[in-house]
Amino acid sequence: MQQVQHQIRRGPIVASLLIAAFVAILSQTVLNVALPTMMKDLNISESTIQWLITGYMLVNGILVPISAFLIERFTTRQLFLWATGLFTAGTIICAAAPGFELLLAGRLIQAAGAGVLMPLMSIVFLTIFPIEQRGKAMGMMGLAMVFAPAVGPTLSGWIIEHYSWRVLFYVVLPLTLIGLVFGAFSMKNVTRTSFPKLDIPGVIFSTIGFGGLLYGFSDASTDGWDSPRVIVALTAGVVFLVLFLWRELRSAKPILEFRVFQYDMFSLTTVINVIITMAMYSGMILLPIFLQTIRGFTPLDAGLLLLPGALLMAVMSPVTGMIFDKVGARWLSVLGLAITTVSTYELTRLTVDTTYNHMLLIYTIRMFGMSMLMMPIQTAGMNQLPRRLNAHGSAMSQTLRNVAGALGTAFLVTIFTNAAASRGKDLAIAAKLNPQDPANAEAMKEIARQATVYGINHAFTVAMWMTVASLALAFFIRRTKPQEEFQPATGSPKAEPVAR
Repeated sequence: MQQVQHQIRRGPIVASLLIAAFVAILSQTVLNVALPTMMKDLNISESTIQWLITGYMLVNGILVPISAFLIERFTTRQLFLWATGLFTAGTIICAAAPGFELLLAGRLIQAAGAGVLMPLMSIVFLTIFPIEQRGKAMGMMGLAMVFAPAVGPTLSGWIIEHYSWRVLFYVVLPLTLIGLVFGAFSMKNVTRTSFPKLDIPGVIFSTIGFGGLLYGFSDASTDGWDSPRVIVALTAGVVFLVLFLWRELRSAKPILEFRVFQYDMFSLTTVINVIITMAMYSGMILLPIFLQTIRGFTPLDAGLLLLPGALLMAVMSPVTGMIFDKVGARWLSVLGLAITTVSTYELTRLTVDTTYNHMLLIYTIRMFGMSMLMMPIQTAGMNQLPRRLNAHGSAMSQTLRNVAGALGTAFLVTIFTNAAASRGKDLAIAAKLNPQDPANAEAMKEIARQATVYGINHAFTVAMWMTVASLALAFFIRRTKPQEEFQPATGSPKAEPVAR
């Protein structure tokens, strides 16, 4: 590895990966503000349109563990070009899609490319940078990963206000083409290749397991939690995830290395990051819906509301990294989660008259709290892993974050739609209104507005309790060092090193 680190020019490789990662994350976030407009244009519901977000994240979650096999099987350059090429093809399909079905197919193809690009970037960075420079390298990754969400919503809002939502994909297309062409000339082979055997049963189990859970959560918003389809999907998801876990623990070369959870601090920080990721998407998805459908703001206004918070996260990324080096992750995350909890509580009290400036302030404060969490907490957990498990820990963290984002979005949208529907029925019954009577149309519109606000507040209440749970767990974070030597545990001849 030292030989690889000294012989290659890191700059062009890093630039290629950062361009591709920026475009992939931009594409993931650029649709958030556009969802209400796309719902009207395509004549579909909230529970259907959110598949453009959750489907994207689910495919990412499925492909991240498979990418470990792909990175061993193919050269760095081959994998980069194939992944970027897939993303480009998906972007073209989305731009030309006449309806929702083909649009979703294009998004899933985009996600297939992005699902390989992100873990490839992590592993290449771990390979080409020595340990003493990895903090700086991860800081560059973090900056790219938060700058795209900063640009995405505002760009989306401006385009939706002036042009068709299809222009969103026409804007992304030249960027991904630049990344593809630049990478074709600058990407070098830095990882070792072999001919590992793909664990096909493991792939099937993970796909059905994660897919079943997501489908069940998403479909519950329309069919209800007692629907046979929802029950079957959730049951299948749980059963196949248990089978996947059993398969991976028995495999000599697992797709996803679950033994990283033998390290207590990695396990704790992963749980916290999963909860935070689920809570974070509540604001990104629900606030644009509230602003446009209840308050009547334009898509650009909705995007501008999200911009300061996202920019603040980008600015704070290197700052929190320096603070982390001095004080560790515990008090940084406790402070960040306290701010996030209080600001999320404020979002549980929205009304039809809540002002734009009030929401802008609260959301920006919320993202300031979030800026202290993601990278420091993840780094605190990764620091405990021995060097040989760095790639496995990175893959596991990213897989769970992607799946948490997908499930969190589906879960919170389901909470929102179910609470709004129930509230709407109660208000109509209390007012003794017949929804089918044309004379009650205006009154029913007002009831729908009140019910929607109630549903959004209810979803934010659930998100708030998620952050409270994370805050309680954050007090147990401690500093650790990589466990480089084996320390056999009692009764285990080949035990992994025990964290101290």
